[in-house]
Amino acid sequence: MFSHIKELQYNAKPSQPDAVYAKKLQEILGGQFGEISVMMQYLFQGWNCRGNGKYRDMLLDIGTEEIAHVEMIATMIAQLLDGAPAHDQEQAAQDPVVEAVLGGMNPQHTIVNGLGAQPNDSSGYPWNARYTIASGNLLADFRANLNAETQGRLQAVRLYEMTTDPGVRDMLSFLIARDKMHQNQWMAAIEELEQTQGAVVPSTFNPEYEKQDVAYSFMNFSEGEESSTGRWANGPSMDGKGTFEYVQAPQANGQKPELTPAPAFIHGTPPGQAELAQDMPLQTN
Repeated sequence: MFSHIKELQYNAKPSQPDAVYAKKLQEILGGQFGEISVMMQYLFQGWNCRGNGKYRDMLLDIGTEEIAHVEMIATMIAQLLDGAPAHDQEQAAQDPVVEAVLGGMNPQHTIVNGLGAQPNDSSGYPWNARYTIASGNLLADFRANLNAETQGRLQAVRLYEMTTDPGVRDMLSFLIARDKMHQNQWMAAIEELEQTQGAVVPSTFNPEYEKQDVAYSFMNFSEGEESSTGRWANGPSMDGKGTFEYVQAPQANGQKPELTPAPAFIHGTPPGQAELAQDMPLQTN
């Protein structure tokens, strides 16, 4: 069960309208790494969590907090749009708000949303559930969560640099700090799970079914050898079960990819026809 408190988790009030910045702020609301994505990702991971009470509780704690962050950003966007509709382009020279509308505002903020936020990114692309991950393997999911918070904090910091509005910066400073906590949270949970599950996901797969001769080989498939000096190419592997090996010139060990001809009902090109066409003289008029 969810309930709503009619107060924001933190202030979300700009110092003045800025319709152009409202469009930019849509990215951390409805973008791939925005608050809607992490909200849905954490909640579904929690709802799908089986037999791990403390992790389920933690996921629902943070997922519910992200609902609050969605509300904060949506409120900020709406207030940035206050006074934004353009009634007359001639007003632009006298009214900086109207000038902003005509110079880069998202027109859907006015036409579709009535001066409100939308579940879209900064380019107007609709939020997509495929942005979210809920695999049922907590270690795999928590690593995805760490990436989401890393990208989200990066984008929030970039947006912070794009405005001088003290009210907007105040809200972003709160969200940036929460993203720091959430990164630390996922790193702590990952470390805890790795102590019992190991570093490689999934840990339950029988290693006898793996090709062990390539399980710890870093293969140089591009020009240059700078990668040979990395931690991933030398020394003990991160799971503690092997030793990294650097392979300078990987060899092909598979068969030639030659496919059998398709049956007649496919109406493909019969074998030999392509080669025959290359040998035929070019017809000119």
